[in-house]
Amino acid sequence: MTDSPRAHAPRRSPGDRYKWTALTNTTAAVFMSALDGSIVLIALPAVFRGVHLDPLAPGNIAYLLWMIMGYRLVQAVLVVTVGRLGDMYGRVRIYNCGFAVFTFASVLLSFDPFDGGHGAMWLIAWRVVQAVGGSMLTANSAAILTDAFPEEQRGFALGVNQVAALAGMFIGLVAGGLLSAWDWRAVFWVNVPVGVFFTLWAYRTLRETGRRDGGRIDWWGNITFAVGLSAVLIAVTFGLQPYGGHTMGWTNPFVDVLIAGGLALLAAFVVIENRTAAPMIQLSLFRRRAFTFGNLAGLAISIGRGGMQFVLIIWLQGIWLPLHGYDYGDTPLLAGVFMLPLTAGFLAAGPVSGHLSDRLGSRGLATGGAVLFGASFLGLMLLPIDFGYGVFAVLIAVNGIASGMFASPNSSAIMGSVPAELRGVASGMRATFQNSGTAVSIGVFFSLMIAGLASRLPHTLTAGLRQQGVPAHVAAQVGGLPPVSSLFAAQLGVNPVRHLLEPSGALARLTPAQQQALTGREFFPNLISGPFHSGLVIVFAFGATLAFLAAIASLLRGAHTPAGAPKPRAADGATARPDRRTSA
Repeated sequence: MTDSPRAHAPRRSPGDRYKWTALTNTTAAVFMSALDGSIVLIALPAVFRGVHLDPLAPGNIAYLLWMIMGYRLVQAVLVVTVGRLGDMYGRVRIYNCGFAVFTFASVLLSFDPFDGGHGAMWLIAWRVVQAVGGSMLTANSAAILTDAFPEEQRGFALGVNQVAALAGMFIGLVAGGLLSAWDWRAVFWVNVPVGVFFTLWAYRTLRETGRRDGGRIDWWGNITFAVGLSAVLIAVTFGLQPYGGHTMGWTNPFVDVLIAGGLALLAAFVVIENRTAAPMIQLSLFRRRAFTFGNLAGLAISIGRGGMQFVLIIWLQGIWLPLHGYDYGDTPLLAGVFMLPLTAGFLAAGPVSGHLSDRLGSRGLATGGAVLFGASFLGLMLLPIDFGYGVFAVLIAVNGIASGMFASPNSSAIMGSVPAELRGVASGMRATFQNSGTAVSIGVFFSLMIAGLASRLPHTLTAGLRQQGVPAHVAAQVGGLPPVSSLFAAQLGVNPVRHLLEPSGALARLTPAQQQALTGREFFPNLISGPFHSGLVIVFAFGATLAFLAAIASLLRGAHTPAGAPKPRAADGATARPDRRTSA
């Protein structure tokens, strides 16, 4: 089926093979970018061993957090800006540059020349550069597709693209386990040949088919937005670390200053955007119900999805797999394998929902997906800590299906509600909501989990150590340590008991049988399972609440954009010409 004449740029041919070229290339791009957002999450044990960094040393918690959150932070901050640059200077031009930057950073990540803290800093720094390239790709891919495809096929194209992005997040969990079992550097090598090929192919085949907006950069808006959002997310990383005898750092004055300063800068950003003639983002887009409530629903789902993946990895690597006789060294790979139903469910539902949204509309599918997403959280909340795998597999498969049902229709509704000349910035704003949600989810779910652990873990850990002959004062000292250390140990698939007892010399004074019991596979998982389950109930209840709020937001956006909806300003201050159809 060929596109309508209006959808064609002057150089478009009636044969119209270009749109499939654009779909293939952008799908590979967003898949790679999303893959790297999650592949390190499950490969962290191998990465820490590879750079010879003790993951349980107090000062090294920050390295682990930034290895996880730094990539998402940069993408959350930059996608709107590079989407705007695409509107101004050409979406394909910025996109092609992003592919080159992403590939170059992947090469340097795989050749880390340092050990210890310096090795971790090398990885974090080049992950930041890699995220810059990934932002250029994700911010402009949806806009390129919206330009290339006619409206009756746009939902399918955006659905495939969105499915690829989220599939990258899910597949990254499996790929991280497989590749890190071979060599930790392989988690970065995998991008290099693919990146080189698609960089060259994009340069040779993609072309500008949308209208350039011209205009200029809103520097004050960019600065206040980037610094404000960065300050808030940086505060989250410090808030998760112990401070002044407290289990977390939310009472740290530095955290309070960062949060207050970040929110003040974001408020200033809103004021600046309402007054400048060439705003970084189009705040007037939020007057469109489909755009506003679609993004709010996407934010809620992304927070729930990101936090759930993190919690499931801790559950499998730190507790369930060791309790079932698997060695800690094998748990990263096996955790990825045991989470395959989640990936399969998403891959099965995502493309189908994108196709159906073109025929049936997006609101019902997205709302139903959000409700099903919340129901899967309730099911997981009811599971015992040592669950039967069959029930667990069904629940995470349902969660994946629900994510697929929601993602494609919601993305199509958001992008279909904006004028053609603002699709680049709209795509960036949508990606900002998604990436911010994923970055914040780790802080939110981690904080809730630590709060759940703090009420029970100190007593449980102290009593368990004393039962194995550890002196009372040593057991009390270890039990009084911040729960974040135990949680990181579980996330990394590490038994921390030896690490915690060796400095006092208490372990050496125990009998061989007691030493074997304390440092074996089952002691720490059994010890932490009760307090951990208390944390699970809290985080899964919160995830279900987010999902049901997303369903309400999806319903509120309406079936169609009202005919009298305000028209967003173009970058030059003029009224933007509306698209042919603003149906949700």
